[in-house]
Amino acid sequence: MDTYQWYQQLLKPSWAPPAEVFAPAWTVLYILIAVSFGAVFYLAWRKKIPKEITPPFILNLIFNLAFAPIQFGLHNLIWASLDIILILITLIWAMLMVYRYQKWITWLNLPYLIWVSLALVLQLTIAYLNI
Repeated sequence: MDTYQWYQQLLKPSWAPPAEVFAPAWTVLYILIAVSFGAVFYLAWRKKIPKEITPPFILNLIFNLAFAPIQFGLHNLIWASLDIILILITLIWAMLMVYRYQKWITWLNLPYLIWVSLALVLQLTIAYLNI
């Protein structure tokens, strides 16, 4: 069964956004992530902010990149749920770490925080309905 068919056959809550919303939303979010995370790594490399700020950003990228293969490749709702929890935790951690040095990076990540928070609730609901 291909990914689209698999996802379509899952039980979803009535408030779940249609599948076509995800690609444009993630396109915008990935632009914001590229700008803000790129700024963090650049500023840390230039020693304008402490390099100790970078671990949550690195972990967030790893967990973010792992989500699609776990959810849509392995079709594992439990591991995908755990992964999105880690995405949210590392994002909050990253935003708190950088706020003291570059507030604009924290503010730029607010749409990502809102989306991941909604995606977490959606993911947990889908996992509950299908396991």
